[in-house]
Amino acid sequence: MNRRKFLTSAGLGAAASTTLAAPAIAQSKPQVRWRMASSFPQSLKILYQGAEQMAQRVSEATDGNFDIRVFAAGELVPAFEVLDAVSNDTVECGHSASYYYVGKNLAFGFDCAAPFGLTTRQQNAWMYEGGGIELVREVLFDDYNIINLPLGNTGAQMGGWFRHEVNSLEDMKGLKMRISGFAGAVLEKLGVVPQQIPGGDIYPALERGTIDASELVGPYDDESVGLYEVAEYYYYPGWWEAGPQTTLYINKDAWNELTPEYQSILKAAAAEANVRITARYDAENPPALRRLVSKGTQLRSFNRGILMACYKATEELYAEQMETNDKFRAIYEDWRKFRDEQYLWFRVAESSFDNFAFTAQARLEQEEE
Repeated sequence: MNRRKFLTSAGLGAAASTTLAAPAIAQSKPQVRWRMASSFPQSLKILYQGAEQMAQRVSEATDGNFDIRVFAAGELVPAFEVLDAVSNDTVECGHSASYYYVGKNLAFGFDCAAPFGLTTRQQNAWMYEGGGIELVREVLFDDYNIINLPLGNTGAQMGGWFRHEVNSLEDMKGLKMRISGFAGAVLEKLGVVPQQIPGGDIYPALERGTIDASELVGPYDDESVGLYEVAEYYYYPGWWEAGPQTTLYINKDAWNELTPEYQSILKAAAAEANVRITARYDAENPPALRRLVSKGTQLRSFNRGILMACYKATEELYAEQMETNDKFRAIYEDWRKFRDEQYLWFRVAESSFDNFAFTAQARLEQEEE
């Protein structure tokens, strides 16, 4: 090959001479254009904007060469079809909550939240340091040609909005409640009729009385979509969502086409967004709860009888799945062992601190009175 032919084939001939001053690393970055289908409407600002911020970080780190455009729920695919859209390569990636797909297998809940399960910190510990990412990928996501990465956690959620007070198990029988994932299967054992409704459709369903109750997220999101206007009673805790994780789904073929550098950048950007989403929820929820109460919201806690009944029903469901669901069993055994160890540790340090410090000021004021 002569010199001119070599230079031309290498992209370094006379036509490219004007670009020789550009940094070599910038020239080497390939251009990648992806679409991300979100399961979340733009009204759920923290989750939706968290994905946008991740995409912005990827763009900044690659000089704009790796561009991910985020589409809200329903713009490309329906909210509950994101997993299939990524699996089928309709889109290169998606942002969703894996417990939306428990209809495929109840084990998908472990990638998001399970009743009486892991808190946000514990979920992150299991995912990043306890092998959770790799385990759920091997058992579940490999079947769908998907790479999974944590992308956000809301922190402990509220128990939801109710049109009427719930004081006993009898009050729950026949109750039509919008609820996703494991919790729907648990509450069904107690007579509740679970409804799976996208977030954007909850308000009109409550307003018309199509449903009697709905969980969503927590004070900030719930206020933003106006649920306090159509249901008076706001219950806690959301025992089914102590630390619900949302997940970045990446089509494995699209992932394998990325350079190692781009893969590393995407991992780092997702991990940063995972932290920032939780931080924003923790910052925004306290003032939002105060505003809700000032607008007439009636805060109520589930009583101990209801909580214990839910706990027992959860244990029954776990036992049933262990007997009949191989994928569930493969994840549950590892998850349960990790959870039990975490509970022992958090009882020693975290819980003892929380139980005292969170109420100390109120006790001091009572003593001074």
